[in-house]
Amino acid sequence: MATNEELIEEYQRKREKIKEMGGAEAIQKRHQGGQWTARERIDYFFDPGTFTEIGLFVKGRTTAFGMDKREIPAEGIITGFGKVNGRYIAAAAEDFMAMAGTFGEYHGKKLASIIDFAKGKGWPFVGMNDSGGARLQEGMDTLEAYGWTFHSQIMASGIIPQIALLMGPCLGGQAYHPVMQDFLIQCRDTGFMGIAGPAFVETQLGEKISLQELAGYKAHAVKSGCTHIVADDDKDALDKCKTLLAFLPPNNREKPPRIETRDDPERAVPELDTILPERLTQPYDMKKLIKAIVDDGYFFETLELHARSVITGFARFNGRPVGIWANQPMWASGAIDIDAADKGARFIRFCDLFNIPLVTLGDCPGYMIGSEQDWKGILRHGAKLLFAWADATVPLISIMVRKSYAGAHYGMLDKTIGADFVFAWPTAHVTIVGADTAASVIFAREIRESANPEETRARRISEFSELYENPYRAAERGYVDDIIMPSDTRKMINRALDALEDKNKDNKAFNARPWRKYSNINL
Repeated sequence: MATNEELIEEYQRKREKIKEMGGAEAIQKRHQGGQWTARERIDYFFDPGTFTEIGLFVKGRTTAFGMDKREIPAEGIITGFGKVNGRYIAAAAEDFMAMAGTFGEYHGKKLASIIDFAKGKGWPFVGMNDSGGARLQEGMDTLEAYGWTFHSQIMASGIIPQIALLMGPCLGGQAYHPVMQDFLIQCRDTGFMGIAGPAFVETQLGEKISLQELAGYKAHAVKSGCTHIVADDDKDALDKCKTLLAFLPPNNREKPPRIETRDDPERAVPELDTILPERLTQPYDMKKLIKAIVDDGYFFETLELHARSVITGFARFNGRPVGIWANQPMWASGAIDIDAADKGARFIRFCDLFNIPLVTLGDCPGYMIGSEQDWKGILRHGAKLLFAWADATVPLISIMVRKSYAGAHYGMLDKTIGADFVFAWPTAHVTIVGADTAASVIFAREIRESANPEETRARRISEFSELYENPYRAAERGYVDDIIMPSDTRKMINRALDALEDKNKDNKAFNARPWRKYSNINL
């Protein structure tokens, strides 16, 4: 019978063997490829000495196809919890050095378990994805493990923030895991994600395509909209994740963390009084406006490379985290197309789930028109924004900067769809359509039959514009709370946020909403 000392020595040997990560040579090879090991990622991410690992000794039970002879340390995934910048976070890091981080039965059990643990504790979850895909040797047991993972993360959705870091390959059914989380950060040169890899695509469809083109950052940060943030490497991805977490509450029952700031909430921004071009059709960079009004000029953008006619991201006002949804006149005049509508609606719903106030900065000529958009469902996708706004319960503040026409007037948030406060600049054009469009419809016959059609058209456009293309009609009806100087925008937002600090706390109208599971949003 072994002595206590021998048992302890055996324990230490087993533990160290599991944590060896394939040895020094394998680690060096990984570093040469520009990547850290899973344990190095965990060590960098968590505050020193705070990480507690769960499930180090977990081992799969499959013996078929030589699996009984395979060593897969910690089942290819490190799970546990600790503190990040002093706040509790739960995490999982796939270990590509352990049978390529393949997803098997007990790999999936560990992943689902740590997500369930995070949900129960009310702590955010961060997943570091780096896996060769499904462990086919385990057959049905691998397939079922995906179901545990998907179910756990869906049950945690809307309760705790979930962030995925795409740091290596993530192909096949496993790719749904990061996409289903709230935010996805992809490493530029090493992160790959797809429903199938290039070899499978070529075999099944005959399409020849590289891994980078099919599953790299351009495929998802630019085209598909699956990737919210692009990182340079492992360190940058982990740093960006920490920055994002600092804007978010730990769960849906708490408010996002407010920090101290020296930026005066009443600060005037005089440059905004002259930021807009004189010509209505001339573009300008909305990001300059955003950075001018937020605390210390800091704006954390999400989905920057996708649907670029609109902007989403996080900033702070007087130390409070706030979500920002804005048009970008530099791209397609700031029009809302299908991708832009999806981008905005999901962002709005995330902020609402996690008690983050929303501010809009509107300068939008309308939803994108034309046969391509109509046939692909702009009406269905555009309606997502309307559902998102009407369902939202967080403080909602709209700033109408310039154009606010037609359906986009609601897509960018107005009073009747749910805004608590609406402020318009004197430069705002708040009306059903622009004067050019109105004249071509209302006065088409008069213009066509007049002695001087161009003169009649110009006169009618001028009349319509003078009457309706301004913020005063909306203010007269109470749809705009005030018309403000652009330089006072920061001040007015901060005052509105102060007034809305405890929105819904004693709101009988809100509490009296009819019961329902959820709205039937146009998915």
